[in-house]
Amino acid sequence: MNVDKFGKYRNILLPLLDCIAVVLGYYLISILITDSFLMNPTSAVTKNEIITSIILTIIVLQIVFRLAKRYSIIIRYENNHDYVIYLILSVLSSIIVSIIEKSILNMKNPSIKFNLAVGALIGIIIVVFHIAIKYALLSDIANKGINYTDENQEKLLIIGGGYSANDIIKTLNSTLKGKYEIIGIIDDNKKRIGYSVAGVRIIGDRNDIEKICEKYHVDSIFFTIVNIDNKNKKEILEICSKTNAKVKVLPSLRELISEENLYHSLRDVEIEDLLGRAPVEIDNNNIKNLINEKVVLVTGGGGSIGEELCRQIMLNNPKQLLMLDIYENSLYDIELELKAKYPNNDIKAIIANIRDEKRIFKIFEVYSPEIVFHAAAHKHVPLMENNPTEAIKNNIFGTYNLVNACDKYHAKRFILISTDKAVNPTNIMGATKRVCEMIIQAKDKESETEYVAVRFGNVLGSNGSVVPLFKKQIAEGGPVTVTHKEITRFFMTIPEAISLVLQSITYAKGGEIFVLNMGEPVKIYDLAKSLIELSGLTIGEDIEIKITGLRPGEKLYEELLMNEENLEETNHEKIYITEPMDFTMDEIEEKLDAFREIIDNEIYDKEIIKETVKRCVPTYHEPEEVNGE
Repeated sequence: MNVDKFGKYRNILLPLLDCIAVVLGYYLISILITDSFLMNPTSAVTKNEIITSIILTIIVLQIVFRLAKRYSIIIRYENNHDYVIYLILSVLSSIIVSIIEKSILNMKNPSIKFNLAVGALIGIIIVVFHIAIKYALLSDIANKGINYTDENQEKLLIIGGGYSANDIIKTLNSTLKGKYEIIGIIDDNKKRIGYSVAGVRIIGDRNDIEKICEKYHVDSIFFTIVNIDNKNKKEILEICSKTNAKVKVLPSLRELISEENLYHSLRDVEIEDLLGRAPVEIDNNNIKNLINEKVVLVTGGGGSIGEELCRQIMLNNPKQLLMLDIYENSLYDIELELKAKYPNNDIKAIIANIRDEKRIFKIFEVYSPEIVFHAAAHKHVPLMENNPTEAIKNNIFGTYNLVNACDKYHAKRFILISTDKAVNPTNIMGATKRVCEMIIQAKDKESETEYVAVRFGNVLGSNGSVVPLFKKQIAEGGPVTVTHKEITRFFMTIPEAISLVLQSITYAKGGEIFVLNMGEPVKIYDLAKSLIELSGLTIGEDIEIKITGLRPGEKLYEELLMNEENLEETNHEKIYITEPMDFTMDEIEEKLDAFREIIDNEIYDKEIIKETVKRCVPTYHEPEEVNGE
């Protein structure tokens, strides 16, 4: 059947087919129930009566179907629910016909039982017609799809023998016919080996992946299991990385949209798939109680951390959300996003520089924020090594301005977003963030405002992070650059980190530095290697990994805790509290005076600045001391 021609004449053909179904229904029922009354002239039911019933049923059925908009449905997208509707509407039509025959036409032999049987049979015949049309259409679409020759067929292995695999295989066999030669399916349920899913056999479990890929020269692997724990997912993907196949995965159930074509939902492997960590669970009620009906300010609201903070804060019904950033473009984007999603909420985007003390104090005077999340900072280590004065101005004195504004205008709580690079820092950026931690701990001792910090490591997908860089380098054919073969980092997804930040502050009493459990540190070289291999590339043949050497101020290993800090557990297994350090604001002011001297005298000499940092941040070390070089 030609799809275009069917579409052109569907408004004629579909009602016609339903009329034929009515005639066939009456004819078959007459044979089964009334001793062939159409054939038997002695039948109690006259031919005129049955012809009248057929005509009446056609009229009623057409009216009912059109009122139910059954002719507005695209046949190829009909499903079991639609077929049940056809049966119900057919039976309903027959009941109406019976009532009309008895009450209005005064026919001798109307029978509810008879018409129910007719209605059910008519419905079944209509469903059969519609299914036949549907498969004819799909067959036509498949034949009109992209045709691939044997030469450019990809050999495909599918992992997971569930519903997702079934849907993907059907899509491949219809709209992408010939693109893939499906070698088989991998499923860890050994009892299912030998069975088929959508005509494709289950040929082994995870232990067979490597040998199957080698034997059949598999080009691509589709990981279709969506309901799987992170540990097992990581283990299977690690096996896949040892093959030469390009791997694509289906997102988790939470990420999938049910109406979306599963084939188009397949994506490249992300680092989240390789970390193997369980999802973070948080106490939403406590967070909501903290933020509900409060005026909340987020500095750095246009950055990757700040944006996610704003998104999650809006889930907890703030009275007003203030998003502050110096960079207008990213702030504009998040403002548009949140105002579209929350049109009735009070959301304000504020362009301001946290270094500008007067501007910051005016904002606090006008809006009186009750909770302040401070995410604005210069964070790139190599850039700040080359521009140390800017790091001091922005990170240290920007934080100082906000801390003082909170104190003066009686904010309830101030939360500093800190970093693992503040622990035994080997660079200017980390040292400035350590000073920020010292400021909030000292200020907490003399202010009604509760000052706390939350310290965590690298977040995935943030601006300038290593993962987007690796993907870009892989897409361009390499080389993929790693600074050192042994360098490790802690990683966490942005939503995961922000959820834990919000959970942390529900435990805050003032003066704490909360430390997030980032899991095990990840070797950056191994990460690059896995991303390359799961892209179906061979290191040394298709692409190179180039070791470029540690950058200025860069550590081999990051830490989340200093030697002099002790950890205290909280009610959440991923959140700890460090023992508060004994600083006073007078001591901090002396340190700040030393930094003010650098700014006031416009000192840009890196060595002079570094000497000041060493005096003010006792835990600062040269990178060579920490890296053992």
